Amino acid sequence: MATAFGRRQAMQAGALMAGGYIVGQVLRRNAPIGRDVGPAASSIDFEEGSPIDGPIGASLRLVVFSDYRCPACRRAYPAQAEAVRGDGDVLVVHKEWPIFGAASEKAASLALSCVEQGIYSAVHRRLMTDGRAIGDGMLREIVTSEGGDWKRATSWMATHDRSTAAQLRANARQAFAIGLTGTPGFLAGSLLVMGAIEVVDFKRLFSRARAHTEV
Repeated sequence: MATAFGRRQAMQAGALMAGGYIVGQVLRRNAPIGRDVGPAASSIDFEEGSPIDGPIGASLRLVVFSDYRCPACRRAYPAQAEAVRGDGDVLVVHKEWPIFGAASEKAASLALSCVEQGIYSAVHRRLMTDGRAIGDGMLREIVTSEGGDWKRATSWMATHDRSTAAQLRANARQAFAIGLTGTPGFLAGSLLVMGAIEVVDFKRLFSRARAHTEV
């Protein structure tokens, strides 16, 4: 009798937990997404140096601060890519912000070195989705498999090391200016979302950012 009672309590507790989770998800989905950073958004530099993807005349600009060794960045990347692809009218501005150490800095520098070869987007995608530890062999394989010249990329890195370091520092300053404390950060218009989110959340962010701009 006691055992049956205990099982019944466990089932009730499980049902309550499941119900609480569902309610929490519904509330989260209905809550406004993104924090308005106001004038701080104007501190973001969109000039030459930040790689971009998407139509230049897009109705919405999404600034992404990320690190290739950041688990949350890697988790959010497929959802971000799917949402942007499905929308079709979003310009993505990539802000390399390597905060996870030397390997992150090297990967970020390499990715930026591939801009002039026209393969940044492909290299960025591979770095975000490749599960291997970042190292020279892995980086070289990614660059060459995407049609790039490894020697040209490393030569560019060596001759542009100071300007690249300055760009990464500038990205960090811009991240702090809008209140980011870590990666990933997604700035749509003046609305900032921190942390990994799902496809539906990106869609909500895009919609709210467009409506916010029209007000």
